[in-house]
Amino acid sequence: MLSFSSISNLIPSDSATIFIGYSGGVDSHVLLHLLANIPCLAPKIVALYVNHGLQDESDNWAKHCQQQCKQLNVAYKVLSVDAKAKAGESPEEAARNARYAAFRQLVKSGDILLTAQHREDQLETVLLQMFRGAGLSGLSAMASYSAFGDGALIRPFLTISKARIQAYAIHHDLSWIDDPSNLVDDFDRNYLRNQIIPLLKQRWPSLDQTVSRSAQHCADGAALINDWVIRNMRQMVDPIDNGLIIPLWQSFDSIQRSYLLRQWLTDFGLKPPSQAVLQAIMLQVIDATDSANPSVSLQNKRIKKYRQKLYCLDSSELVDTFNTGGWEPKQLFFDLANGFHLKLVDSTSGIPKSFWSSKAVTVQKRKGGERIQLPFRQGSHCLKKLFQESNVPPWQRNSKPLIFIDGQLAVVPGLWVDQRFWADDGDCYQVVMEKND
Repeated sequence: MLSFSSISNLIPSDSATIFIGYSGGVDSHVLLHLLANIPCLAPKIVALYVNHGLQDESDNWAKHCQQQCKQLNVAYKVLSVDAKAKAGESPEEAARNARYAAFRQLVKSGDILLTAQHREDQLETVLLQMFRGAGLSGLSAMASYSAFGDGALIRPFLTISKARIQAYAIHHDLSWIDDPSNLVDDFDRNYLRNQIIPLLKQRWPSLDQTVSRSAQHCADGAALINDWVIRNMRQMVDPIDNGLIIPLWQSFDSIQRSYLLRQWLTDFGLKPPSQAVLQAIMLQVIDATDSANPSVSLQNKRIKKYRQKLYCLDSSELVDTFNTGGWEPKQLFFDLANGFHLKLVDSTSGIPKSFWSSKAVTVQKRKGGERIQLPFRQGSHCLKKLFQESNVPPWQRNSKPLIFIDGQLAVVPGLWVDQRFWADDGDCYQVVMEKND
């Protein structure tokens, strides 16, 4: 019989709030019932029912769940989400994404979220990932423990069979919800669960156990590779701009390059790209000449190359339009209205504060042909050549606002101050460009 001792080693004793994803189905109800009967845990529990708005019975199910929580004397909360599928999302994926996004907002440091996926769910996940051509990470399927929000996500039933969960529910005479949509084979997971897996289990009765072991082997292998990737990424990513240094990346073999490139992209919050997408980046961007201005769009990012370095850019970084005009002397900020602002920062060198406050200051765009005189260098210098000399990528150059004082170019924020306006008398401003909060 399923008992708390079966899963107790997975639940930290010092947990703050214990959130339980509670649909009212048999799996989540058994999990809730099991933990609610542990005196030291019950006061910490909050059962979370997610109303996706996709079923006519959702409100009635929410009331049922509330009644069950009242009987168990645990806290209960309803989360309403928009589970409509976006472009490229399946209905299942949209509902899951909406559900976990709502959970993530609640889980704070020290909190844990428990969900009731079991061994058969793991089997389904492995098979679905296999059919999609997933690699080691995908075939690892679901982890028993993972970081989530500011806390952790724990699946304590992942090595427990569905039969043991159902036996517990029957033994304790529990009342649960049977969602009729689980019988609809239009969804891939339901089709596997209702049609395919029963046939497979006739031939291989312990299939869920053996596939679960395979998933763990894949997880172990993925962890080893991930550790190797992270250690090697440190030497080939510029810490200032997060650009991938191509010659260092090219020192690895082709398989290693794929893993490294995939990790670099996922570090920007992207979904792990397919091998076809990686190949496109390698052929169309990395192998192209800089003069070709190579670029690949990926999800909400743009992958570009400049001088043997690969960049992953937000769309805001490619916008070269911004507010221009006069900068009032007493204002410490100038809003560029493109997601960035200019800011005056106290400094021991730069433009004297007294000078700044007594002159006409304007913010302008590049027009081409601008020149600036740099402190400690002879003559004036063309901005275009200075940008090249300083390895400023082409897409950043026109987005750099220029500061003019009494009609003369005085500052390129974050880069240069013209020597005619430069001082190091200890009471100066530097102009920096920052992203808006």
